[in-house]
Amino acid sequence: MAESAGSVMLARSAMNRAVTEGQRPAGRPVRGARRISAALAGLAASARHELLTFDDPVASAGFAIPEPFLELAGACMRAAVERAEEVRRIVPRHALPRLEGGLRFPGRARLVETIPFKMIVVDRTVAAIPLDLELLYNGLLLIRDPVVVQALVRTHHVSWAAAEEPGRAAAPPPPPCELPSQLRPVLDALLSGVTDETAAARLGMSARTYSRRVGELMAALGTTSRFRAGAEAARRGWV
Repeated sequence: MAESAGSVMLARSAMNRAVTEGQRPAGRPVRGARRISAALAGLAASARHELLTFDDPVASAGFAIPEPFLELAGACMRAAVERAEEVRRIVPRHALPRLEGGLRFPGRARLVETIPFKMIVVDRTVAAIPLDLELLYNGLLLIRDPVVVQALVRTHHVSWAAAEEPGRAAAPPPPPCELPSQLRPVLDALLSGVTDETAAARLGMSARTYSRRVGELMAALGTTSRFRAGAEAARRGWV
């Protein structure tokens, strides 16, 4: 997840750099249903080799988007998929029922918990992202700057490598282990933020004994960082 987040930051940094340093803007904003429809149709017509997307098929639910636009957008996506030789779609896990219920396009799809933003990249030469990062109907940014497009491609590749194949059940998490009873007061003291001297005095321990118990707690949590210890204890349900 850290690599994926880093790639998203890289993509945004590249867009900002292209705007501030380049002679032309990184992308061209497109607004209005007719112009957006024309842009999507143009993307579909230009697809030849590769189509990469971050997509959420259920994102438009609950928004007042005209049905004709949704139908056209779907037709454009199907046309692009049919033209491209390689298709890779990354969708959020909550959209899996839609994939299984009739939205199966040629190509491959993988699942993640959440997508960073909606995106279409065609042949690594042109990309489209919503101006609000959520809905194309609200406007899109048509990007041809090669630095920005390659940053978006890299973002997709990193996310794809970490994503899950549909139908492949995720491994169940290991059963939580119990916190040893003698370490419970130590964890509570650690989370309270008091100094080691104060914690040892409250628990009736010598400073050396308290320090040893803290070491045992860190080992049980699998970390050497007191900051991470709290997060790990919460993840295990110990707090």
